[in-house]
Order: sequence, then C-alpha cells, then structure tokens
Amino acid sequence: MNQILKYRMGTKVPVSRMSGSVRYLTFPLLEKNGLVKHGISTREGGVSQGIYATMNLSFTSGDSPDCVRENYNRIGAALGIPVERMVCTQQTHTVNVRKVTEEDCGKGVVKERDYTGVDGLVTNIPGICLVTFYADCVPLLFVDPVHRAIGACHSGWRGTVRKMGEVTLKKMSEYYGTRPEDVVAAIGPSICQDCYEVSQDVAEEFALAFPAHSGEETLMYRKPDGKYQLNLWRANELVLLEAGVRPEHLEITDLCTCCNPELLFSHRASAGKRGNLGAFLALKEA
Repeated sequence: MNQILKYRMGTKVPVSRMSGSVRYLTFPLLEKNGLVKHGISTREGGVSQGIYATMNLSFTSGDSPDCVRENYNRIGAALGIPVERMVCTQQTHTVNVRKVTEEDCGKGVVKERDYTGVDGLVTNIPGICLVTFYADCVPLLFVDPVHRAIGACHSGWRGTVRKMGEVTLKKMSEYYGTRPEDVVAAIGPSICQDCYEVSQDVAEEFALAFPAHSGEETLMYRKPDGKYQLNLWRANELVLLEAGVRPEHLEITDLCTCCNPELLFSHRASAGKRGNLGAFLALKEA
C-alpha cells in the first residue's frame, strides 16, 4: 500500500437524515427488513454548549445534566423512541454483554444503572431501545430477522482484539437461537486507518488475534518510524465474517469520526475534550 486511504464524509454508508434540527445516520441494510428503528447520533441538533456542542449524550463528561436530558429527548423524538424505553451500556472496554429485559427500561437515562462494565446489549423485546456510546471506537449493530432479536455493542481496540462482535453474536445465539448466517449487521462510524496510529504492542496483539491477516496492509500498515496504522473497520469485518455473518448481510461505514470533528465527536481530534455520540437500535412494536 503506497499510502493510507483518507476517509471523508460518507460516500457510501451510513446515510445522513434530518428530523427538525437533529441529524442522525442510518444503514440502508438495517432499514430494509422493516423490523427495527435505528440511528447513530451526530453533533447536530442538541442544546449542549462549548466542547459538548450540541448533541452530547454523556452524563459523565462534565456537561450540564439538564442539557444531556434534553438531548436524549430530541434524539428520541427524531427516532420515534421514548427515552423511558432506552437502556444504556456502562462501557469500560470489556466484552461483557447484558441480556436486556423490561426491568431495564430507562436505565442510564431516566433511571440509575445497577450494572457496570457492560459494553454490549441484546434483547428480543419489541420497543426496548439498546443504546451504546462512541467518540472514535466502533459501533456494531445486529438484527436477527428470523428470531426477531437485536444486539448492539461498543468495540474499541481492546474489544476488537477480543472479538466483541463474535461474543455478542454468541450471546444472541445462547439467548434467542440466533444463527450468524441470518444476521444483518452494520459497522458504524469510528476512527479510520489513516487517523489511528498505534504502538507496536497493540499491533502485536492484533497480529496474534488475526494471524491469517496480520500481513495485510489494509488491516495494519507499518510506518517507517515503527508505528502502525490500524484499521478497526477491517478488523471488525474479519471478526464478523469469521463468526459466520454473510458478506451480503454486512454493511460497513466509510465515515471517520476523526476526519469529521465538526459532525462527529472524536477523542483523538479533540484531545479528549468532547461529548459522546450514541447508537440506538430497537425492534419495532407490532
């Protein structure tokens, strides 16, 4: 590879949509089956100020809680999902996946969470919205149209090297009978390979996790200075394909958080001074 590709505002997926002043992103493949409501928030359409402007969905970043609550109300209205039906992760870069029930509704938004260290959520209950958070890490969304179950998870480099996508699919199989070959999946906006420089120790972990692909420059590109450029999109694609997801059932972003800091929160672009994006996924009610 002569150069690292530069990923800019989405030329393929996801699709940008507007509801009033709220801009959010959707995947055509997830919309196609008509079973779910979903979206990934952008920075547009909220009420937060300064480094959190405007659609910050983190209560723990230092933003005004009243602003964050209003942001949830606005993105919920845009997606047609009441905040009382949302259930949020409590992310600590684990591969822990929680089975979500009616008792969890509202946790993380209008009720306190009684769990920690949860980076993935699954459910088969219509109307419950799974909510995960990002600012360079990878959103993964799953829909099982056969058993009518869904999953969502957060996969940074630690989650990716531990194959969080596969773990989530296995939990869906355990709880709902999901078969990976039936699943429709999406890999959402995150930091691109051009922007994501990692040290040799991280690269070595990926070489061990993906031995058949460790020499691919589209997965890891070694720079002359000995650092590496890591492609989390490609890594998660490999995880999902190896787990049994069919290529034609997988939609992969071309939108980088770090290349587009005016549209999306990016930890690297902001040197950690930022809010959080959210990914939302719910089975439609009959």
